[in-house]
Amino acid sequence: MSHVIVVIPSLNAAPSLPDTFASLEPAIACGLISRWVLADGGSGDATVKLARARGFDVVKSLPGRGVQLAAGAARAMESAGEGGWLLFLHADTRLEPGWAKSVKAFMAAHAGGDVAGYFQFALDDDSAPARRLERFVAWRCAAFGLPYGDQGLLIPAQLYERLGGYKLMRLFEDVELVRRIGKRRLKPLPARAITSAERFRSEGYLRRSAANLVLLARYFLGADPQKLARAYGRRKA
Repeated sequence: MSHVIVVIPSLNAAPSLPDTFASLEPAIACGLISRWVLADGGSGDATVKLARARGFDVVKSLPGRGVQLAAGAARAMESAGEGGWLLFLHADTRLEPGWAKSVKAFMAAHAGGDVAGYFQFALDDDSAPARRLERFVAWRCAAFGLPYGDQGLLIPAQLYERLGGYKLMRLFEDVELVRRIGKRRLKPLPARAITSAERFRSEGYLRRSAANLVLLARYFLGADPQKLARAYGRRKA
């Protein structure tokens, strides 16, 4: 029987986790989610305490989203079994009401297939710049098959395993994996993943978007992801 195991990487994510958890709980009640795993990179706040209180299986990991996702997936694969799916979700992303119905339909339509799904990108901001960014992301996904990790990734456990899973990268681990999945095998889900817009508001939509595109271009041109991660980290400091 098809079921979903959720994997969330975290690092000092206590402020956003309650909303993320709340968006997942209806899918637990209906039996869609069989297990959830939090891969923590060394949080110093209440992240781990919150996760354990909600019944998460907590995996301790070195920091770095790719490292954490790989560690969380390894734990999830222990109980994925035949017909299991993995749902990777960022700690500051919540799925809109009704998402579980869309996921059930997607899994039924692609049972046994080599297909992965991603959610529609949305921000918790009603401003015009936020809407423009959402439209750009929708175009990027349609044109290039390039959803980012903040859109979630729903993938059959067996396909994830065959592809070799997430690489131990601190940045662009999401891009690296979806490129291996390939545009033909990536399908949009008719539900939104709503992500915090705080970093866009604090840095400025145009400035942050342009900086992200520069980093992505450097990655495609062969730059070392570790160096790009350090550059990304300096922007957050």
